[in-house]
Amino acid sequence: MTSLRRSSQELGKMRKEIFQEVEIPHGMEAEIDGNIVKIKGNLGENRKKFNMRKIKIEKKDNKIVVGSKIATKREKRMIKTIVAHLKNMIKGVEKGFEYKLKIVYSHFPITVEIHGNEALIKNFIGEKVPRKTKILPNVDVKIDKDFIKIFSSDKESGGQTAANFEKATRIRLKDRRVFQDGIFIINKAGKEI
Repeated sequence: MTSLRRSSQELGKMRKEIFQEVEIPHGMEAEIDGNIVKIKGNLGENRKKFNMRKIKIEKKDNKIVVGSKIATKREKRMIKTIVAHLKNMIKGVEKGFEYKLKIVYSHFPITVEIHGNEALIKNFIGEKVPRKTKILPNVDVKIDKDFIKIFSSDKESGGQTAANFEKATRIRLKDRRVFQDGIFIINKAGKEI
């Protein structure tokens, strides 16, 4: 009868040394303080706190090295996720991310007003009380007639602000084929929807 337990030699074979590098473009600065990574560029600064258990992040010359000497499948996934976040942070402070939304109405004309870090959506399907949505920090929102442009150096903040607008105008308990009013994302960070 064979034992179901694996020996320490077999477990050692399952673990690998995995390291990935992210190059820092010329003119940008990267700073690593424990599990917080800061990247500064011409559009500002991005900062993110990573949850790292067995993963190390180091800065070597003009590269950020992410990896682990004893990585399992879980650590491999975490390494790839952290590398994707770092690339988005670099792209954000270099070019930025832009989201476009369209204001659609067929029954009642919708007006959107920005007041600090809050947006008011007035006259949505004839409602007397305006709907409110949150604008996250470091996000620029511009309204041009029936279009809303959201620009941010942080992809997550820009995307969440765009989602907040779309979520604020979601219609419940009415037929969506008849009531097609709302604010909808038509362009996500340069990709048409």
